[in-house]
Amino acid sequence: AGTSFSSLIRWSMDNPGAKFLDPVTYNAVVTSHALVMIFFFVMPVMIGGFGNWLIPLMLQVADMQFPRLNAFSFWVLPGSLYLMLMSNIVESGVGAGWTIYPPLSTYSYHGVCMDLAILSLHLAGISSIFSSINFMVTISNMRSVGGHLLALFPWSIKVTSFLLLTTLPVLAGGLTMLLTDRHFNTS
Repeated sequence: AGTSFSSLIRWSMDNPGAKFLDPVTYNAVVTSHALVMIFFFVMPVMIGGFGNWLIPLMLQVADMQFPRLNAFSFWVLPGSLYLMLMSNIVESGVGAGWTIYPPLSTYSYHGVCMDLAILSLHLAGISSIFSSINFMVTISNMRSVGGHLLALFPWSIKVTSFLLLTTLPVLAGGLTMLLTDRHFNTS
């Protein structure tokens, strides 16, 4: 999905006179491309996928500490991705930019599509938080060697998991504030 959004962006820039994408649709495609690539490729695949594959091998254990939490964090992602893609189809799409600045994401600019994107980002954040908890507990409790003998990759996953655990709740709080601004006029 993110690659097809990227292809649409490139095709639109290669043919500037073609008017294939109007400005509103172009902004929606750029926003969806950024959110899909960050929250549904980089974080789950690059951190979660490679981490779930390599951490048990490097620690010489059979599985992660919490396999059911691992499965839950994986199975939340398809529904979250579906909501993100639906937010691009409903109405005119989310054209607020990948940072979702409040002037562009308020209720006067976007309706249901922005709410779907916010819900999708909440679910993707929950998935990443649960994966991070699983990585930190697995690396801390299941290693067979001392911490000084641990390879660099488990250390990097542990540090990344710590950073995700500290930043994703802040992102969720900001998204919740945006949601209350949109529906309850709290700004």
